[in-house]
Amino acid sequence: MENQVPLRIVLAKVGIDGHDRGVKVVTRGLRDAGFHVIYPGLWQSPEAVVRTVADEDADWLGISLLSGTHMTLVPRILELLNAAGLQHVGVLVGGIIPETDIPKLTELGVARVFGPGTPLPEIVEFLRSEGSRTHA
Repeated sequence: MENQVPLRIVLAKVGIDGHDRGVKVVTRGLRDAGFHVIYPGLWQSPEAVVRTVADEDADWLGISLLSGTHMTLVPRILELLNAAGLQHVGVLVGGIIPETDIPKLTELGVARVFGPGTPLPEIVEFLRSEGSRTHA
């Protein structure tokens, strides 16, 4: 990533899910890999997450969910991103997501779902290969 502006990634914990160890590990790993990572903390509303994405001019949004609310919260966030003109921002989902729901999330527009135990280099490689959808 030398001589390039680092990708800007918002990582968000949405809803009442209070388990943040995994998202903090991913935050640190992505920062160590040279990405600019914004983690606004626990208990974010979908509206607050989209506001952060806009305010931070993010290239990617990573949503961390362990609460089983992914089929409610992710569609709402995607709807809000589209309404805000931010449909170009790539969306990732991480956490405990049943295999049967992954194709549904992908159909809605999620670029990739990373489950528990995904090696950090796999996430880094995915982001580097996809690059920015926001900036040339």
